[in-house]
Amino acid sequence: MTYDDIARRGLVLLGCGKMGSAMLAGWLAGGLPPASVHVLTPNPSDWLRGTGVNINGALPEDPAIALIAVKPQKMAEALPRLVPLGGGATLFVSVAAGLTLARYEAMLGAGTPVVRAMPNTPSAVGRGITALVANRDVTEADMQLAEALLSAVGETVRLEAEDQMDTVSAISGSGPAYVFHLIEALAAAGIAEGLDPDLAMRLARATITGAGELAHQTPDTAEQLRVNVTSPGGMTAAGLAVLMADLPDLVHRTVRAAADRGRELGA
Repeated sequence: MTYDDIARRGLVLLGCGKMGSAMLAGWLAGGLPPASVHVLTPNPSDWLRGTGVNINGALPEDPAIALIAVKPQKMAEALPRLVPLGGGATLFVSVAAGLTLARYEAMLGAGTPVVRAMPNTPSAVGRGITALVANRDVTEADMQLAEALLSAVGETVRLEAEDQMDTVSAISGSGPAYVFHLIEALAAAGIAEGLDPDLAMRLARATITGAGELAHQTPDTAEQLRVNVTSPGGMTAAGLAVLMADLPDLVHRTVRAAADRGRELGA
């Protein structure tokens, strides 16, 4: 299956919020014809209306892809529209958190190829990372197509087993929120030490985004990057002595709590 096949048979996008819009923008920029895309969403944005895609109309009989991008709590209401497409001809790709492959199979019918994917919010700027896992009905060609679609918003990785998804979600899915809170905490510390609030926030944001880009571009490990900044007996070493005493355990407990909640939501 190729992008040409998608253009011929069509792609259905169920839900077009921030994540759905980010993916759609990437596909259209990559050359997918707007006329081949069919979006189902209760509140189309002005941006969506201007893309030229089909919105809330009749669906093709056997689209190449049906991509599910609604929140888990909306699934029971939204997914029945796609049930007639289940059974094998259409590849389903879901970016909704929590719902298992078995639950999709139960809702869509036996023989339905389903890929679960977990992107994260940096996908909105093309810097996301998406983990994928598939059921037994997904072929290698299907998996490559799912990766091609999701690579429009960043990197992709394949998981060995579905039970890894909750931990992955707790790291890369929830992780941006942890980083944003670190920005908040750094800015608050700067204010507490006498800086103007706007200056403190500007310094914190630029420091985190700059460090992230450096980690992205260099082949050095995160450990080596940390060592490179840390002069023995210097200011950074003094700060790290405090941070490293508590941060590893705190982050572990944070990830575990998020992963446990993911398992609860998927039960």
